[in-house]
Amino acid sequence: MTLIEQLSRRHDEVRILDVGGMEEYWQVLPDEFLERNRVCLTLSNLPQQDKPENHDRFRFVVADGCDLHQFERNSFHVVHSNSVVEHVGDWANMVRFAREVTRVGERYFVQTPNYWFPVEPHCVTPFFHWLPKPARIALVQQFALGNWPRAETVAEAVQTVESARLLNRKMLQTLFPEAELQVERFCGLNKSMVAMGPRNRINQDRSADS
Repeated sequence: MTLIEQLSRRHDEVRILDVGGMEEYWQVLPDEFLERNRVCLTLSNLPQQDKPENHDRFRFVVADGCDLHQFERNSFHVVHSNSVVEHVGDWANMVRFAREVTRVGERYFVQTPNYWFPVEPHCVTPFFHWLPKPARIALVQQFALGNWPRAETVAEAVQTVESARLLNRKMLQTLFPEAELQVERFCGLNKSMVAMGPRNRINQDRSADS
């Protein structure tokens, strides 16, 4: 919220892109706050049949986070992404995702679960992501786990297991080398991480606010 207020004092409006975002996520902020700070939110998601209509401060676009070609460099004051980068596919796609986020945003905040947290956040199963891949596929075929329904076929199970590829701290820092990493803890353990950057711009924002 502090960053939004800083940007509001400098610009006519605060342009935010949420890659893979949902309108409900932003409802935690009071409407009065968003209105007062002239926040314009663009929510991008992969093609879906029920794409909402644009309304108020929300604009909905169909876009792949690994290819945001419809947006020019620094189109947004902030690019936000919450638990998306681990779903874009293999490492090459993660690199594309990071390049696009840093290209279209003057600042970025990318959150992702930590591989070394003992509970896999999507299937809500302890140690699941540390098991060999064949064991994970077999479990998904046998049980409904967390947000994942039981897979009917091997192909469905493989697709489910490969739908989330968790990152550790070094991997996230490699994707966003100019970022400052912050840790979100649960019971003293590193549950998730946020790449905030670029570091020089974030430091400038802090200095301007002090």
